[in-house]
Amino acid sequence: MNMKTYKTQGVCSQAIEYEVTDGILSACRFAGGCPGNTQGVAKLATGRKVEDVIALLKGIQCRNGTSCPDQLARALEEEKQC
Repeated sequence: MNMKTYKTQGVCSQAIEYEVTDGILSACRFAGGCPGNTQGVAKLATGRKVEDVIALLKGIQCRNGTSCPDQLARALEEEKQC
């Protein structure tokens, strides 16, 4: 696996480890945060096209103008720019 780490900001989780293979989010794991929520988001997002995950999760609010799902969308947007 070629996992990348995204340092989250403004949320309970500290980081998101993820892997993208051929435009698909092939692995996702949150470090910290609310376990039930972050595990659920990771399972629902894994196996989807990066563009679809971004469209579904971008802009979801929890606190500080962001959320763990929104942070995943931001990480994947940065990934697309690379």
